[in-house]
Amino acid sequence: MFIFRRGKFIVYLLLYVDDIIVTGNSAPLITKFISLLSTEFAMKDLGDLHYFLGVQAIRTSKCLFLCQKKYVHDLLLKFHLHTAKPVRTPLPSRTTLSITDGDLLSDPTEYRSMVGALQYLTMTRPDITYAVHLVSQFMHAPRTSHLLVVKRIYRYLQGTADYGLWLRPAPDMSIMIAYSDADWAGCPDSCRSTTGYAIFLGGNLISWRSKKQPTVSKSSTEAEYRAVAYTVQDTLWIRSLLAELGIVIRAPVKLFCDNISASYLAVNPVQHDRSKHIKIDYHFVRERVAHGDLVVPYVPTELQFADIFTKGLSGQRFEFLRSNLHVVPSAQIEGV
Repeated sequence: MFIFRRGKFIVYLLLYVDDIIVTGNSAPLITKFISLLSTEFAMKDLGDLHYFLGVQAIRTSKCLFLCQKKYVHDLLLKFHLHTAKPVRTPLPSRTTLSITDGDLLSDPTEYRSMVGALQYLTMTRPDITYAVHLVSQFMHAPRTSHLLVVKRIYRYLQGTADYGLWLRPAPDMSIMIAYSDADWAGCPDSCRSTTGYAIFLGGNLISWRSKKQPTVSKSSTEAEYRAVAYTVQDTLWIRSLLAELGIVIRAPVKLFCDNISASYLAVNPVQHDRSKHIKIDYHFVRERVAHGDLVVPYVPTELQFADIFTKGLSGQRFEFLRSNLHVVPSAQIEGV
């Protein structure tokens, strides 16, 4: 990414091999900038952004919609699942997978190809992030039960191929909030917990993650506190990136956690016996709170949006969280 500033005007150039996106806050300056580039490089102006690296961008006067509908259809055809019966969720509720479930696949090539293709799709489909994270853990030795779960993800995509991420302008695009969650000891093989978080800027989802924690947590509070720490790390990086882009986050980041004990640890300067075993590395969260960069309020579990990144959910719960992440069908933005 390249950034050009001149007074109050700014131009961003995003380059990947021979694909370029140019944007900014002044149409005449963008036109002049593209013209100057054309004198130095052989390039073609394709006009308004419609596709970039397989991602379709649909812009209206009130929103920007990002989806990978064509990519989904191509995958369904490639793996002969375009006639499969759709399902409501990518995973059944509280799904767990073990390295010993089922029989080893005689040829793991297709499994690895199917899962690898899904990883790129999570760029605009946060609703499948946890499911893809789960099946990606068995790439080295996939089994029949793992393949069934992968095929279920594709069946879910069959019914939601036109879904994507909806981004809308907000009165204040410098307000950042985050949701952090953990599924304590959810892995049946290692008893490690899964961290999930979602970060919103101006009400728009801009970053999300589902990842198994590198160490075993001895309590749900420890697992939740580690998840908070990982989320804070990402918010700090995003704040730094936004500062380079000319967007300054002055208000403290609100990081919602549904574990009261973890929220209390973030602001309590006293080191209790039951929290001493948590690595010192994670206690930088308290420093961010003390500096006024962060607050960690409690949120009820039913309003914990990061829940979708830590476990399989019921259909009703999954759809509620999906809509709150602004993952919607393309038909919903028509006329907006």
